[in-house]
Amino acid sequence: MRNWIPWLVVLIAIITLNALKLRPLATALAVAWLGYCIWTWVRPRGRRE
Repeated sequence: MRNWIPWLVVLIAIITLNALKLRPLATALAVAWLGYCIWTWVRPRGRRE
């Protein structure tokens, strides 16, 4: 369950920003979060020897 907390926080923030008519900011947050997620999946990892 602990792994879902950051996802839920970002989702709630995006929904809140959309409700407050701050869609450009919500879009920027969503794109930044997507970029962060992709980076954590594909980032180079150190040697595990």
